[in-house]
Amino acid sequence: MKSYLGLLKYLKSYNRNIVFYFFFVLLSVVFSVVSIAMLFPFLQIIFNTSALIHTKPQLSLNALSFLSMLQYYLSQLILFHSKVFALAMVCIFIVIAILLKNLFLYLSVYMMSPIKNGMIIQMRNELYCKILTLPIGYFTEQRKGDLMSRMTNDTWELENTVSSILDGLIKDPMNVIFYLATLIFLSPKLSLILLILLPLSGFIIGRISKTLKKQSNAAAVKSSEGLSILEETISGVRIIKAFNAEDKVREKFFSVNKELFTLKNNMSLRRELASPLSEVLGIVVLAIILWIGGSLVLQNEALGLNGSAFIMYIAIFSQIINPAKSLSTTFSNIQRGKASLTRIEEILNTPNVIIDKENGKKLTTFNNTIEFRNVSFSYNDTVILKDINLTIHKGKTVALVGGSGAGKSTLADLIPRFHDVNSGELLIDGINIKDYSLESLRSQISIVTQDPILFNDSIANNILLGKQDASKQEVEEAAKIANAYNYIIQKEDSFETNVGDRGAKLSGGERQRLTIARAVLKNPPILILDEATSALDTESERLVQDAINNLMQNRTSIVIAHRLSTIRHADEIIVLQKGNIIERGNHEQLLAANGMYKKLIEMQEMK
Repeated sequence: MKSYLGLLKYLKSYNRNIVFYFFFVLLSVVFSVVSIAMLFPFLQIIFNTSALIHTKPQLSLNALSFLSMLQYYLSQLILFHSKVFALAMVCIFIVIAILLKNLFLYLSVYMMSPIKNGMIIQMRNELYCKILTLPIGYFTEQRKGDLMSRMTNDTWELENTVSSILDGLIKDPMNVIFYLATLIFLSPKLSLILLILLPLSGFIIGRISKTLKKQSNAAAVKSSEGLSILEETISGVRIIKAFNAEDKVREKFFSVNKELFTLKNNMSLRRELASPLSEVLGIVVLAIILWIGGSLVLQNEALGLNGSAFIMYIAIFSQIINPAKSLSTTFSNIQRGKASLTRIEEILNTPNVIIDKENGKKLTTFNNTIEFRNVSFSYNDTVILKDINLTIHKGKTVALVGGSGAGKSTLADLIPRFHDVNSGELLIDGINIKDYSLESLRSQISIVTQDPILFNDSIANNILLGKQDASKQEVEEAAKIANAYNYIIQKEDSFETNVGDRGAKLSGGERQRLTIARAVLKNPPILILDEATSALDTESERLVQDAINNLMQNRTSIVIAHRLSTIRHADEIIVLQKGNIIERGNHEQLLAANGMYKKLIEMQEMK
């Protein structure tokens, strides 16, 4: 249960509900016991006239005194009216008691429902916010399908577990405790036997439920594998069909699904065993109590109970069986839920290495330089950048070139703090970027990537992503600068046209120009272009390049390019190789140096 203590923080806003929940559950149990207690003294009187009590007994704290007092009042009804009238009164009283029991039971559910649902909603919100704050590097190691599984399957599993816990560890124990207290009040001696047998049956059920956590964890892993395969299939369906790989991916998915079936089946069989087993054990305990207690009553042994009181004792004990059975099912669900909670907490407890400094400085304008001072960066013991020294002046265009894995994208990602340097300093206007608030730092930067990232929303809302309060006129002007306005207005719904999943309803060039319009509208002083035209055809590339040229005007630009023809006019070209700067200068200077840059130019010209 220790692993569930962290969920208590979600209960802080529901203190009032919790108090009323306890109160209503207690009242429902009280009226349940009262309805049973009312019946048996009347049965003794109605079938045994000599059991009528004419003198009011003294009330004391024992079961026989309490039952005698009930018997006295029932006797008065029979003496002054009739047995039929007394029976009618008892029936009305029992109906009212059961009605009140169920009313308070419903009110307890009414109070508990916001708690159960609210806890999970808060956890999902916290989990989503955590995913938003995690560094970029975290997502390179995690499968999207696994993260989606934790957000969906695991939170759904935990939702069921929380519902079971709140009912099974509050309502059911209260029922058991109150009924047990009533039994002890009726006969402490006979209840001593009960207190020995009940924990023994609980231990047996607990042993069966223990393996559920391990099986549940394995099932969660297999479920996330299935989601990952599904996500990859949808994303790569064109390639799968082109290479006739349907059978291979189908076999892979079926294999994972078969393993998941086996695990789920074993879990279900073990979980469903808890309820019937608890009922059987409860009946066994009832039979033992019935035999021992009945034998002693028949032999007139001192139990503190007469015959009718003993029958009432057995009837109240029978009421323990259902909540005890629910309690055993709860323990099974707890073991299942532990695996899901562990997987969710792995995300929630992941340290965020990108720390947003409290009360950090606000970067409101970019005035002078971006400076790398002896910057080195490693990822998982792999060195990506080594001793980078670079100064980018305001209004200048700096191009980063080099082979794959040279560190170009990583160097650019350090500026908006997608990663933090391992050593050295990265400064903007002479101040370490770690001293700026993340929001103000990133507000000064726009990024256009090789793969246009669009969201399943309207064209206008995709452009508005970085500046939500922009006017319609500003959006249209940004689209014109990005060479996107003409194709947008030709759409049936113009700027309200939905772009589809990841912009699937638009062509590659249209998508890229839309991301450029988004960057234009944000209007930042610093621009990062990560191979923005490398995936386009010639016509689209020309339109996009024109849009990029418009975007770069009067901005400080860091351009990552494979097509070196696009960066000939850069103020400075930085050539990277294995994380080191090996050459730097403008296009003419690097050609004259006859080094790596010239080789790269010649290789592209040969193509």
